[in-house]
Amino acid sequence: MYIILVYDIGEKRVGKMLKLCRQYVNWIQNSVFEGEISEVKLKELIIKAKAIIKPEVDSVIIFNTRQEKWLDKQVIGKERSGLDHIL
Repeated sequence: MYIILVYDIGEKRVGKMLKLCRQYVNWIQNSVFEGEISEVKLKELIIKAKAIIKPEVDSVIIFNTRQEKWLDKQVIGKERSGLDHIL
């Protein structure tokens, strides 16, 4: 499946969340990630994210689709991390 993950969390936890998310999907903009991920890896990511956040003040939102081709994406301006250059 293909996901877009965004988060809004407290400043003290941002570094941990950034490091976690970069292990699973591609960082495209501040607090925004996208990429192909298996269901098992997504469940693993969610469990680890829940251990980092404080649910009463933080949020993580995950949008998913079957494949990237089912998602229309339009970038205006410079894309922070283009996915075309991955070897």
